[in-house]
Amino acid sequence: MKLNGDSKKPIKNRQRRFFRYFSYLMYFCWGIIIVLFLYFGIYKACMYPIKYKEQVIFYSKEYQVEPELVFAVIKTESSFKVNAESQAGAKGLMQITDSTGGYIAQKLGVEEFDLFDAETNVNFGCYYLKYLLNKFESLDTALGAYNAGEGKVNLWLQDANFSKDGKNLDYAPYPETQNFIKNVKKSVQTYRKLYGNILDKA
Repeated sequence: MKLNGDSKKPIKNRQRRFFRYFSYLMYFCWGIIIVLFLYFGIYKACMYPIKYKEQVIFYSKEYQVEPELVFAVIKTESSFKVNAESQAGAKGLMQITDSTGGYIAQKLGVEEFDLFDAETNVNFGCYYLKYLLNKFESLDTALGAYNAGEGKVNLWLQDANFSKDGKNLDYAPYPETQNFIKNVKKSVQTYRKLYGNILDKA
């Protein structure tokens, strides 16, 4: 009987080692999952920041524009660089040209303005986004006008190659405008996933 008992010990010891190693493996796997979760969460937060949150929240509410859309436009246009300036002369966070800025300033009753000022730029950008969203029926068309200009989009809407119904832009002939529309819409979805609850309560 003693020999039989002793013969079972190696089996029990192997079982204990198996379960111990299995537990270590499970802890390791969960550790990897947690690290990856944190890494990608931090990575996305860095890639999709919410800088100038106070200005964006205030003026998005003022003009009833989704804050995620404003953040997405800023990210796509300037990557949150307040002093950004394009070759075409678009300035600031939301890349507004002097001519568009002058038009918006007239509508808002502003006599002097600096498009490199974050608050002014976000104010004007949110106003202009709302204006375009009201004028055009679809987000794609409004974004196309934001990037290429209203005049260009009005011409595209009259061309059956770019618009089937004359109201909604189906295709933008400028690759830059195509990419702008695609990137902004993608960023809007990401901002909603990352910050939806935070921005809704702001």
